[in-house]
Amino acid sequence: MTKSMLTPLAQSLPASVPFVGPEAQERARGAAFTARLGANESVFGPSPKAIAAMAQAASEAWQYGDPESHELREAIAAHHNVAPENVMIGEGIDALLGYVVRLLIGPGDAVVTSAGAYPTFNYHVAGFGGVLHSVPYKDDHQDPDALLEKARETDTKLVYFCNPDNPMGSWHSADAVARTIAQVPEGRLLLLDEAYSDLAPEGTLPPLDMGNPNVIRMRTFSKGYGMAGARVGYALGHPELIMAFNKIRNHFGVNRIAQAGALAALQDQDYLAQIRAQVIQARAGLSQIAAENGLTALPSATNFVTMDCGRDGDYARAVLAELIARGIFVRMPFVAPQDRCIRVSCGRTEDLQAFAEALPAALKAADHD
Repeated sequence: MTKSMLTPLAQSLPASVPFVGPEAQERARGAAFTARLGANESVFGPSPKAIAAMAQAASEAWQYGDPESHELREAIAAHHNVAPENVMIGEGIDALLGYVVRLLIGPGDAVVTSAGAYPTFNYHVAGFGGVLHSVPYKDDHQDPDALLEKARETDTKLVYFCNPDNPMGSWHSADAVARTIAQVPEGRLLLLDEAYSDLAPEGTLPPLDMGNPNVIRMRTFSKGYGMAGARVGYALGHPELIMAFNKIRNHFGVNRIAQAGALAALQDQDYLAQIRAQVIQARAGLSQIAAENGLTALPSATNFVTMDCGRDGDYARAVLAELIARGIFVRMPFVAPQDRCIRVSCGRTEDLQAFAEALPAALKAADHD
């Protein structure tokens, strides 16, 4: 084409994705990974009841999914003791992040986040022309006080805060988060990403207050429930904000099979409890592997363990590359000083064993790069 049909904003954006998928890396290396421990998926899989429900729903895939996700929405509301009007279902938290940004942010509007926090949020902000302002982590934790100060300084409408945190695995107490919510200035929205809430220790999540218009909280079926590939997440918030999603969302975005699986998964809390126990065991195993190899495992409230490699980002990237070359898919934080680390998802015994066998050689090779 001699003349682009794209908008000026679209022309200005790079053609990129926030994450390079493991499938792309497998194609590049010409071999499958031995252990898939990079995307914080649950290799333990969904509840057998969810699998059965999805299998049944597959025979009904000729039908569109309910655009209101009525049954799932009602079940989530009952699970959290809120009204259905406080719940919005979306295609994972990633899509819900995009919807919030679209609702609140126009070209040139300021948005506040932490440097190195979840990059998909930044991707959406760029896509709608927002201007990102970031604050550094503090002791490997997101810094809510600095986020609020930057929000006041930039007069932003939207602040992103993840608790428990990705990519570090750190977390703030429920009391600290409640204090942060209480300090959000009027007319601004705190977007509280709680993707790892189902795996967090007791005392991490403050009570839900659906009457507060200054916070929206997001949860997912991708982590504890093991349904990352189904793409189901939900937002909890003030009914006026929740209703606004209907102005711009993809009403058929959450397919029939995903809705059925999420509903069955939610109803199987015993299975979720088993997964929590397996995640705790795997975190301990990963921490032991780190210690045996001279790395420091950071405390984690998630389904991954971040390991401090003890040097700079270049060294951590070399370790990462050497692990990938040995068939172990892991990731790492993108921004210094957190990029001194690698991040390893929890896995089965055989996954952790493969990682344990590959790590010493990867560290040795990185030392010689």
